[in-house]
Amino acid sequence: MRNVLSSSGIQVAQERGMERYNIVVIGAGSGGLVVAAGATGLGARVALAEKHRMGGDCLNTGCVPSKALLAAVKALQHAREGGRFGLNLPEPGPQDWKAVQAWVRSTQARIAPHDSVERFTGLGVEVFQGAARLKSAHEVEIAGRRSGGGTSSSPPAPGRRSPRLPGLAEAGFLTNETVFEMDERPGSLVVMGGGPIGTELGQAFARLGTKVTIVSSTAHICAKEDPDVAAVLAARLRGEGVRILDGSRATRVASRDGKKIVTVARAGGVETEVEADEILVAVGRTANVDGLGLEAAGVRFSKKGIEIDARCRTNVPSVWAVGDVAGGPLFTHWAGHQARVVIRNTLFPGTTRHDLANLPWTTFTEPEIAHVGLNETNAKAGSTPHQVFKVTFDDVDRAVCDGESEGYFAKVVAGPKGEILGATIVHPRAGDLLAELVLAKKHGITLARLSATIHTYPSLSEVNRALGDAYMRTKLTPGTKARLTKVFRWLRR
Repeated sequence: MRNVLSSSGIQVAQERGMERYNIVVIGAGSGGLVVAAGATGLGARVALAEKHRMGGDCLNTGCVPSKALLAAVKALQHAREGGRFGLNLPEPGPQDWKAVQAWVRSTQARIAPHDSVERFTGLGVEVFQGAARLKSAHEVEIAGRRSGGGTSSSPPAPGRRSPRLPGLAEAGFLTNETVFEMDERPGSLVVMGGGPIGTELGQAFARLGTKVTIVSSTAHICAKEDPDVAAVLAARLRGEGVRILDGSRATRVASRDGKKIVTVARAGGVETEVEADEILVAVGRTANVDGLGLEAAGVRFSKKGIEIDARCRTNVPSVWAVGDVAGGPLFTHWAGHQARVVIRNTLFPGTTRHDLANLPWTTFTEPEIAHVGLNETNAKAGSTPHQVFKVTFDDVDRAVCDGESEGYFAKVVAGPKGEILGATIVHPRAGDLLAELVLAKKHGITLARLSATIHTYPSLSEVNRALGDAYMRTKLTPGTKARLTKVFRWLRR
């Protein structure tokens, strides 16, 4: 996902000579597509250059294929668990990896038109398939041709970082980009990394029948989350047969008898060997700024990516950057948010800043982990006055009816007046449930107002009202209750 944007009368050098545009977008990832469509819709002349595939990582190698895979294995797992609902279902047999791949690809094919050359050409965007680079602060050179339709068949630019691990390159490894192209499902898999990518794909392959080991260098998987949150997911993964080696690091890789042997250093320096058919490197990605001509335009950048301010503007006033290339949070929805900020700042007066404080994220395992803002661990480590309110899904009737309550919970970190400072939900529908709390946090809707809001019964959304109720109960102090008791006693006379 490479989204570099130039604005304000940019000249583009192409085969037929110089052309002038209001905005030139380099990279058709999620951020670039939002800018191109939005600015064109407002009447600006926009050029969009993409040397690989439209849609960026999300459509081609990230969010879309992984979530399609997760949907398939979720259906498989629910079939296995039918007995707890009183259903007499046969145990699912071995799964056809090719059939699962076909489902994933059909899902991508259904979504691809949303990001296609045809769609954006139809919107009025001038799409070029080819490499683009900055020649100066106000000039962009595009090597490719203007497109009236069709898609590029070039592979996406990796922008990945793999561990400098002795023997890894020689043994070979998978990434989240290549894992969907395997001819066969591996019988065993070592996943390096216990973050969202590692846990999502680790659980998915375990459900398909692969023996999975996750090696995580942090004290617990999903290191950004509170320990009690990560513990729920870890217990679920272990219950499904996933081996988790947390607080560990891979030190070397070797090949032996057709297998890949990963040596792992555990706590205290004790080493253990893990044998697997394949290794999945799930340590995230870094910004890919090669070949963009940043030096020619005088744009500052580092190993982390292009340097931008809260307006998404670089040190060069006519050059803006959004998405992975800017080195911030690596989320599609963050890139889309930044893109909207850029549209406002480049085409309209005034200044709009990005809203990092209200950025939510979800790890799409089962259960999902969804979070926004301050977590309990950071709140306790800091100096911000706060209270923590926690509600279990055992108290939410719909969750009990769905058989999805045990061990799951929601919690908020709140300020003295009930303002939401942060929220975390652990539940199979956590990502959807968090949206109400994100809205409340952003717009200063307190827990008291959530408590007073009618929520449909029976629905999972009642967990958010219950968080408000938990806050309201703190207002009923022993002294207040004693005074009310006296009043009610007097009224009964």
